[in-house]
Amino acid sequence: MLHSARLVLSGHTSVSAFALKPSIKTTSSLGFYMDQSPPLKLKQSHQPHLVCQATTGDDAVYLRDDESPVHGLSKVVVGVLGGGQLGRMMCQAASQMAIKVVVLDPQENCPASSFSYHHMVGSFDDSATVEEFAKRCGVLTVEIEHVDVDTLEKLEKQGVDCQPKASTIRIIQDKYQQKVHFSKHGIPLPEFIKLDDLEGARKVGEHFGYPLMIKSRRLAYDGRGNVVVKSEEELPCAVAALGGFNRGLYAEKWAPFVKELAVIVARGRDNSISCYPVVETIHRDNICHIVKAPANVKWKTRKLATEVAFNAVNSLEGAGVFAVELFLTKDGQILLNEVAPRPHNSGHHTIESCYTSQYEQHLRAVVGLPLGDPSLKTPAAIMYNILGEEGGELGFQLAYQLIQRALTIPGATVHWYDKPEMRKQRKMGHITIVGPSISNIERNLASIVEGKKLDDTTAVAPSVGIIMGSDSDLPVMKSAAEILDIFGVPHEVRMVSAHRTPELMFSYASSAHERGIQVIIAGAGGAAHLPGMVAALTPLPVIGVPVRASNLDGLDSLLSIVQMPRGVPVATVAVNNATNAGLLAVRILGVANNDLLSRMSQYQEDQKEIVLSKGDKLAKHGWESYLNSS
Repeated sequence: MLHSARLVLSGHTSVSAFALKPSIKTTSSLGFYMDQSPPLKLKQSHQPHLVCQATTGDDAVYLRDDESPVHGLSKVVVGVLGGGQLGRMMCQAASQMAIKVVVLDPQENCPASSFSYHHMVGSFDDSATVEEFAKRCGVLTVEIEHVDVDTLEKLEKQGVDCQPKASTIRIIQDKYQQKVHFSKHGIPLPEFIKLDDLEGARKVGEHFGYPLMIKSRRLAYDGRGNVVVKSEEELPCAVAALGGFNRGLYAEKWAPFVKELAVIVARGRDNSISCYPVVETIHRDNICHIVKAPANVKWKTRKLATEVAFNAVNSLEGAGVFAVELFLTKDGQILLNEVAPRPHNSGHHTIESCYTSQYEQHLRAVVGLPLGDPSLKTPAAIMYNILGEEGGELGFQLAYQLIQRALTIPGATVHWYDKPEMRKQRKMGHITIVGPSISNIERNLASIVEGKKLDDTTAVAPSVGIIMGSDSDLPVMKSAAEILDIFGVPHEVRMVSAHRTPELMFSYASSAHERGIQVIIAGAGGAAHLPGMVAALTPLPVIGVPVRASNLDGLDSLLSIVQMPRGVPVATVAVNNATNAGLLAVRILGVANNDLLSRMSQYQEDQKEIVLSKGDKLAKHGWESYLNSS
């Protein structure tokens, strides 16, 4: 039932409005009103949302009935300091579990406002506002670490549940203290030192060498607060650009990294820790531009990166999701760059690519639910940040053109943050593309960014590679291709000789899995080295097809394939039986593809019916008639 209530607008006269039936009356300095503002660009929902806003008078305020039964997955109301895009996606995840999320943000139409249970308009860096906001929360968390940590510590002493803990926020707010903390806990880091004056900075430059990274201790993110100094002469300008030594600066020795990696780590209230797959992050102008999941690095590197991330988060206090940014150096070291105590840009892809998104995981963690499965549910994913190319209306138009192209791409999902103002380099949204391989997704991404139309050959990545050493093998190997066509399995047919084109063979075998190939069928006659050599170069399953040559009736090829040494397995089939090689490839793929498994069962049923039909014909007409009619 709707009742009349007052619309409280700062600096305006109260007017009549509709609100939910009131049940609690208070005289606090908060006013709730129903806002049905005109929809912003690309905004689909026109439903009014409930907002709370600070007021200066003693007017009575009516709140929702917070004592009504809560039937979500958690009865805890989650309060989030900050209502940006991270808060928006956290609210979206909360709605799936019917968890109530309230946000505190100074912008009335912040990205999270339309999805939150309540939005309190106010500064998350103002002590009195944060204290008032905390009264409406069962647990307090953050989507930005630049909050009033003194107030958080005060609230914790009063019994307010803050996750992660205020001590963790304090450590991470000051990037120099963050380095000191992790250094004390044995986490590998680039060398660093505090800067107090220009003479000290010059000495640090002499000691560390150039290029040298100068960083602000506080309020540094998305490219802000970092300057790369290439020579001693650039030091004064760099210090001035960062606001001077009084702001608090420190220097880092340049890390000769070959890739930047990241690991999202979740920590539960029971101190259980769960790590997401390692991803590669690519930055443009020091702002995260592209994230590739999983990172294309060796297994040992993934393991080491996960260990460093685990140990870093394990040294902190409190529950939630943490983002650990890392450097991979030329010599294979993993060095910690920095940690964020919240969901992160490097984890946006998890919404589409993982069984549990980082946003759902953060909510699970802070309210005390069991942590979800962080593993990938798709072979590969790429996240592309939609950054403002230009300011104003032109920037919106360019973004919309990009989005329109993205909506035509298989596996692509667009997230638009509904920010009212476009600025250059501002994060306005992101696109996540999932697919069979990073290389396939990269082609799709290129078509979005560059505006190139995909043709049929690039739209679908091959799952099976059929290779042979000579065109004389093609009449045999075509049977494998025919089988794959019957089952609708995308494949490629290539000529790759172990003896005549060894470089091509090496390139093909070592890159096949990166391109999305999942099974290789290799045909060879005579010495039949191709299947074994390819199996030695790829982690993929290889099926060797012995091809009958002019001598030895194909037995030499068969024996060559089955005599591979331990550690280099090659499956094989009968001589010239590429049909079975194709069927075996389908069965291998069917382990993770229910459609293929079902089609294989139907194929077997069809084969059974063919044999039974022939048997009935033989029994009915006799063998002579059967042979004559065949």
